[in-house]
Order: sequence, then structure tokens, then C-alpha cells
Amino acid sequence: MDRSTYIDNMPVEEAKTKYFEGLNIQDHFEELAPADALNRVTYEAIYAKMSSPGYNAAAMDGIAVVAAKTKGATEISPVVLAEGEDFSYVNTGNQILNPYDSVIMIEDVIDLGDGQVKILKSAYPWQHIRQIGEDIVATEMIIPSRHTIRPIDLGALISGGIERLKVYKKPRVGILPTGTEIVEDIKQVTDGKIIDSNSRVFEGLVKEYGGIPNRYAPHSDDYQLLIEAISKGVEENDMLLINAGSSAGTTDHTVKLIGELGEVVVHGVAMQPGKPTILGIINNKPVIGIPGYPVSAYFIFETFVKLVIEKYIGLESKDEDTIFGVLSNRVVSSLKNRELVRLNLGHVGDKLIATPIGGGAGATMSLVKADGIGIIPRNIEGIDAGDTIEINLLKPMSTIKSKLVSIGSHDLIMDVLGDMAELSSGHVGSMGGILSMKRGESHIAPIHLLDEDTGEYNVSYVKKYFPGQKMALIKGVKRLQGFIVQRGNPKKIMDFKDLIKEGVTYANRQRGAGTRVLLDYHLKLDNIDPHLVEGYTRELNTHMAVSAAVKTGSATTGLGIYSAAKAMDLDFVDVTYEDYDFLVPYELLADSRIEKFIELLKSDLFQSRVNKLGGYKFENTGDVITIGS
Repeated sequence: MDRSTYIDNMPVEEAKTKYFEGLNIQDHFEELAPADALNRVTYEAIYAKMSSPGYNAAAMDGIAVVAAKTKGATEISPVVLAEGEDFSYVNTGNQILNPYDSVIMIEDVIDLGDGQVKILKSAYPWQHIRQIGEDIVATEMIIPSRHTIRPIDLGALISGGIERLKVYKKPRVGILPTGTEIVEDIKQVTDGKIIDSNSRVFEGLVKEYGGIPNRYAPHSDDYQLLIEAISKGVEENDMLLINAGSSAGTTDHTVKLIGELGEVVVHGVAMQPGKPTILGIINNKPVIGIPGYPVSAYFIFETFVKLVIEKYIGLESKDEDTIFGVLSNRVVSSLKNRELVRLNLGHVGDKLIATPIGGGAGATMSLVKADGIGIIPRNIEGIDAGDTIEINLLKPMSTIKSKLVSIGSHDLIMDVLGDMAELSSGHVGSMGGILSMKRGESHIAPIHLLDEDTGEYNVSYVKKYFPGQKMALIKGVKRLQGFIVQRGNPKKIMDFKDLIKEGVTYANRQRGAGTRVLLDYHLKLDNIDPHLVEGYTRELNTHMAVSAAVKTGSATTGLGIYSAAKAMDLDFVDVTYEDYDFLVPYELLADSRIEKFIELLKSDLFQSRVNKLGGYKFENTGDVITIGS
């Protein structure tokens, strides 16, 4: 009799490495409508084709007014408004049309009858209005590549105008039960016969992990029939699972058949149960011989087959978990409610850092980007920075632990980096990034801070805020800052003195942002009182938000980067190129994630993608400057 013998007793991780080195699985995609893409994996990053909301919308039931007409309203000196002339009734979601630029909640309105109302408090511009692009701005990344599409993502994709998207093609997985003793009809079970259950388990697992199962009827242990069945299974599928027949019995033909038709890479792994596993390749397709015992079969599927399926669909295996984290920014909550906070998560040292994601109840993207949901119980007014917060994870802990935590200045290249690397980004401005790093809450801090005395970027700030500490500055990009203006630049904005022209409204960045520092520097040079700049106190958190404000006419101009203007098809007036760099603690330069990050910055692929955005130059990108001792 022909009895097979094990040729290996290989450690599991070594077997995985050896097998995947021998495989040559090619990436394949198909295009689907968003409605058909649930649980599929994106083949490339998906960028919004339109903004959401697509118009300025009332965020409350009430009245739409011109904010300027309500100026000075108090309980002592109320302002009376006339319907049709001074205000219009609106419901939540109604479009806000010119000349109205503010909404007053209906509970703050006193109806005087005859079409007149009285208000006791003045409104401010864009109060209770969801501005166009508040949730999604056209051209921003909705979801990255290799992302499993969730139900919440479907809403963002549809709202962002996506009609078709590329997803990894599902592998067709052949499932071939073998064994003369195996039957598939329970009525056929007699002495010496066993019902086939493993193949049904495999069907379910293949579906769960993203493949298309193709189950065959059980085959007897006939050598010639098995050759025909295996050949057919390989031809009709992307991979083939052969269940049973992998051991060393006289009728266990699987290893010999795989070797005859192709190559046996591994036969026998140091795993119990599951030792007689076969990892083979036929016609460049994975063929895996799985032991017949149900427990062994399940363990081998989880250990090897799952990884192969995930390779086809662009995923890596990840675990799930729930844990407590350290809050990086204070979160205010109501005493009345149990509050849920959307969070970006990442490990810095031995701490899980939870960074709140901004956005109201209508901000779908805050859920798309969230790694977890923080829970604030009732009867608590908030959680301070540095305190712990309970978190329900939306993504596996293995993914979160692998991420670099970036907290600091916003730039469109962070989307590119986030698509090419495991990165958790929080946009709090350059100074916010420096303060976060001082608290040990980030690995890297993107900064672009101008020293008003020397004209130098970043270095003096690092010396000031990290005295006696050895830090490193990874050189990033030179990016073009300037005035974002509407097509044709109707208000003729050419320099900072034009910001105080009659009818010019400015969209500012938040305090601590490097762009805000640049503005204040030039206002000081030109002896311009910031309070003379209409809109100076209006703070937006990203360059894309500034660009959206100009696009929709809620601002005449705003200081921002060229790529944000280009993305929104706006005109741009050059001001200066500035250094957008990455601050890291010196000791983290030895971290493999930082090493890969530097390699990524220097790569042709990254620089090619950034060049397509426009407004960037690369000078010494990826070089490291050591600061302090």
C-alpha cells in the first residue's frame, strides 16, 4: 500500500511565510454602485465628487434673518422684525437663501402677530446654519483604499456623489470534501458513514471573510476520480480547499495528488490539532489540504485559509477589543444625557490616546473616520484632557496599535499619508500639536510656525517649548500659502491691506493654527488692527473648510494652501511658500513606524501623488534635523 509520510513539522509562522512567498496572488477589482458595496473592500481611495450638504441649510426650526439687522437686541431694547422684509420662517433642513445669513431658534422668537416678531438677543452670521460642505467637501477623501465598507460609509459615499467605485474582487473558493465514508444526505448515514458538515462550515466562513464559496459534492477516495475533481476545482476557482485525505493513511491521497498536479510547499505544521495540513500550489492557485476532524478543520481555516482570502480582497487579519483610553482634549457634555463621542485612537507609549473628532449630529464623516465611540455617563459635565474615557471600539485593536498618532496642523497631504500608512490624524493646529506632544499624546506633530523675529519656520518654537529635551524635526514639504478667492477675484484681493476693504469678509483659521500665525504676522507688519478685518473671529479648522466658505460665498477670502483652492476650482493669490514639517521625540526615530514614515515621505509614489494636488515643492524632504541635547 502507498502510505504518505509528513515531510514537515514546520512552525506555524514559518509555514505562513514560506507559503505566501510561493504564492503570486494578483490584485483584481470590479466596479459597483455604493448600494451593492456593503462589506466590500475598496481597491483605491474614494474621493467625494460633490459637497454635502449641497446648499446652506437651516440647522434649527425658526426664522432666517440678516444678522446685521438684529444687532443690539436685548431684553431692555428688543428688535422687532417684519415677515418677508426682515425674516422668513424656516424648518430644519430648509435652504437659506440670500440675503439671509443666520437662523434664530423658534423658541427665542416672540410672535407679536400681524407678521411681526420680537427678539431679545442679537444673532451672529451663520448662526444655526449648516453650511455647504459642512459634512463632506467635494474632492476630500471619504474612505481610504483597503477599507471594508460599512453601512455608515454607504451614506457618506452616496452623499459625496459616488455612483461607482472600485472594490477588490471576491475570490471564488472551491470546497471539495473527500472520503469514501462521507455522505451529504443525513438519510444516508449508517454504520461507517459520516455526514459532511465541514464543507458547510467552510461555506459560511468563506462568505464571512469575503469570498464566494463553490461547494462540490463529496468524492470517494478513488485516485483517478480525485485527480479529475481537483483539476476541475482548480480550473473553476481562484483557490481550492480539499477537506480530509491530508493525513498519512493508505487512502489519504491529497498530498500526492497536489504534488503530481503542482507543488507541495508545506506538509505538516507544528500545530495540534491540525498537524497534517497541506499548503500547495497548482497552476499558480492556492490549494490547501485541510484535516477532516472538525476542530482541526476549523483551526486550520482560521490560521491559513482566512489569510489567503484576505490577501485576495486586500485585507490583513485584525483583532477586535474594548478598552479605556486617555482623552487628549477636554470634552464637554450635558448632565442630562449619556453622551457618545466619536474618537480617533492610537497608542503612544503605554497609553491609548483618544482624540475627539469634531462635528455635529449631521456629520457623517466623523463616524466614517472614527476608530471608537467614547461614552460619557449622565450626571457628568465632561471629561478633562488626561482623564480616562470608556471606549467601544469600531476597529480592531491591532489596527489601532499599529497606527502612528499625528496631532497638529491640517494639510491635504495628510489624506495622502493616511491612505498610504496606518495613521490617526487629529487637526488641532500647529500649537495644538506642540502642546499635545508635550503631554505625550502623539508620535508626530505636523507644524508650520513662523518666527516673527527671524522669519524661520518651526525650529525656534521647538526650542522654546522643549527646553533641554532632544527633539527631531522631519522635513516635510514646502507648501504654497495665499489668498483663496472666487474665480476672477472679484474683490481684487492682492495683499493683506485688502482685507479691510468695504464688503470683504474673511474666513479665519482657529487660534494656534500656523496659518493664523502667518495672518497675524502680516497684519502686524502692515499695522492692521485685526478687529478691522470682518470675519476675523470666525474660526474654521481646515483649509478645505476655508475653501468651501469662499466657494459658497459666505466669505470673500481666506488664507490657505493652494491645493485647497485647486480642489474647489477657485482662484489663488500667492503669498509665500512655508515649511510644513513633522516634529517627533528624538528617541522615536528608532521606531519602525517612524522609519517607514520617513521612507514614505521620500518615496516617488508619495511625491507623485502630492504633486497632483498642486502647490507643493520638495526640498530635503525626509531629512532629519536634531534640536536640543
